[in-house]
Amino acid sequence: MRTFENKSVLVTGGNSGIGRAAALAFAREGARVVVSARRVEPGEEVVSEIRASGGEACFIRCDISDEAQVEALVRRTVETYGRLDCAFNNAGSLGSNKGPLHEQGLSDFEETVNVHMRGVWLCMKHEVRAMLASSPGGGVIVNTSSVAGLGGVGGQGFYPAAKAGVIALTKTAAQEYARLGIRVNTLVAGSFETPMFEGALHALSGGDAQALREQVRRFIPLGRIGQASEAAAAALWLCSDAASFVTGHSMIVDGGVSSLLR
Repeated sequence: MRTFENKSVLVTGGNSGIGRAAALAFAREGARVVVSARRVEPGEEVVSEIRASGGEACFIRCDISDEAQVEALVRRTVETYGRLDCAFNNAGSLGSNKGPLHEQGLSDFEETVNVHMRGVWLCMKHEVRAMLASSPGGGVIVNTSSVAGLGGVGGQGFYPAAKAGVIALTKTAAQEYARLGIRVNTLVAGSFETPMFEGALHALSGGDAQALREQVRRFIPLGRIGQASEAAAAALWLCSDAASFVTGHSMIVDGGVSSLLR
């Protein structure tokens, strides 16, 4: 029997990068997958790929910073598949607010925090409600953070703070819902070959993205940039019964980048 046979799984940010890899991997393991994101066309493409391989999936558009949309996303997931067993809260955005903190404005703060921290909280809020209302109750939630959230990163605006907040929110939720049958963990991601990573290279490189890519690669002890499927594999493990005694954990998947400092 496949790992997620007959399970209902929600993946936000499921139209690209790590989210896309995770949606495909959940489907291969038998899950009924709800792919959610703001951009419709690439999300529908992921659903079509899943269906072409014999899997079951649907796309629901959602901006996770909008509570009404998040509530509707979770409600429609339950209406479509009967319940919510697992949620991978992976949606994020590159944002535009780079540079030192004294040059940032309130709109820059709100842009970053609304997606990367507020969005995760809103997703958990409605996912937990759905999981508690199920019979039997319970489920698993995995939130995507970043190694940037393990410490400050100069020039990255509010992104590291927002990602640190995701880790703290996850630990709080893990403590609050453990005895109610809900496990909550964090995937702390390093550098992976994704469109968002490519966008960051171009935004931060000053025009020489390839040189910056090489710097990043040399900084990783494993000597390479990760594949999105490798991050997805960690998320699937955290959602699986193999991790049944794991909650409140920050699983760092970064090729060893942060090992010197932790």
